[in-house]
Amino acid sequence: MDKCCVCMVCSSDVEENLLDALLLHFGEAVFTSQPAFSHGLASAELDPREQVLGRRRAVLVQILLAPAAADALVQRLHEEFAGTGIRYWMLPVVREGALA
Repeated sequence: MDKCCVCMVCSSDVEENLLDALLLHFGEAVFTSQPAFSHGLASAELDPREQVLGRRRAVLVQILLAPAAADALVQRLHEEFAGTGIRYWMLPVVREGALA
């Protein structure tokens, strides 16, 4: 596997700090961010309006990294963003490129 995609879902309160950390430590990597909704959260984690809707507003951040760098990112998340509720997962990238 040449690269993997680390997907992170965070609250908008954490978004700027997360993007700053990615730019600072992984600035050469391609990454994206976009508004999203989180589903499947425990009711206790949601405010009353979110409980009715069954979702919470969130930000999805995806970054392409070599596996070792992805592991370093996850370690950094555990160190710098403990308690922020960021959820993450990694996916293998089958192919990537740019159209010139």
